[in-house]
Amino acid sequence: MSDEPAALARISLDAVRHNTQLLRRRAGRADVMAVVKADGYGHGAVPVARAALAAGATWLGTATIDEALRLRGAGIGAPVLSWLNGPGSAWQTAIAHDVDLSAGDTALLAEIGRAAIRAGTTARVHLKVDTGLGRGGCPLAQWPALVDAALKGEADGTLRVAGLWSHLGSADDPHDPRCLAQLDLFRAAAEFAGRAGVRGAVRHLANSAATLTLPEACFDLVRPGIALYGLWPEEPLTAADLRPAMSLRARLTQVKRVPAGQGVSYGHAYRTARDSRLALVPLGYADGVPRAAGNTAPVWVSGTWHRIAGRVCMDQFVLDLGDTPAAPGDEVVLFGAGLDGEPTLAEWVRRLGTIANEIVVGIGARVTRVYTGQP
Repeated sequence: MSDEPAALARISLDAVRHNTQLLRRRAGRADVMAVVKADGYGHGAVPVARAALAAGATWLGTATIDEALRLRGAGIGAPVLSWLNGPGSAWQTAIAHDVDLSAGDTALLAEIGRAAIRAGTTARVHLKVDTGLGRGGCPLAQWPALVDAALKGEADGTLRVAGLWSHLGSADDPHDPRCLAQLDLFRAAAEFAGRAGVRGAVRHLANSAATLTLPEACFDLVRPGIALYGLWPEEPLTAADLRPAMSLRARLTQVKRVPAGQGVSYGHAYRTARDSRLALVPLGYADGVPRAAGNTAPVWVSGTWHRIAGRVCMDQFVLDLGDTPAAPGDEVVLFGAGLDGEPTLAEWVRRLGTIANEIVVGIGARVTRVYTGQP
């Protein structure tokens, strides 16, 4: 018992493999890019990447160059796209390590081209068009200029247009009319690039939701993120047989008897209604338990659900167990797959009014990751 961590996130790599295989089937002829940004959505980028590749993913996706380089440092040689980098980024290092890069304007494209000359090799770029999200990417009016600049880079040997891509704005519902309009605009932008002379570039638009429910958005490559980890708050995707990969657990550090009316945690936002047992859980908002979970989120102890009592603190929170038997060292489950009756992350999402992504990526470094299953 003494050598066991006080708090751990148990990650099922078998679940990651299962989800990857499901996404591959739904993607049809398209390849799968497993998105492992934000340290694999808090699950661990390297083990998740290996599990996804073993299950049939052929690409990996990261936000930053540093994330991509960590994959390369772990010996992972699969194609990697890094898409969220600004002026002055480590382009030369990325190019030297065979990392694909995204460009959404001509200035950034030129900077990547100069870095390719210094690296002595050709940079692989994915041209991003803004089809309506209004975030990153090239405005449609400037798309011809970006395509022209990329083709000039191909002609002088500094660039290779490896991809054409965009991102959906209503990510939870690919059947939203705005997403369907984006689909049409992306198709038109890709066709323009083809007429202009771009050859062999993979087209990718579909996120998790579109991969699972909108086949016409899959094109050559899909980029599932949260679904890779078996998570999604929407009912249509719950029915897709996704398997949650993470369960968050801890061991009680203290259990004590208190009288009725005992105030609990900061501000006494909770008081016991009767004589009761209070149990201390060594997880707080520094570990990724949202402060908003106080008096709201369920936790599983001794086979029953108990709501967090009072405010979540930086390092800990309290449970009012009533008469439920418990002792220091007993395991509690904040969320899991629900197979043993424990709360699921979907239940936390519902009660907190947030999304699964926000919770799992917030699980902090003090929480030990323990992996089960084969990568």
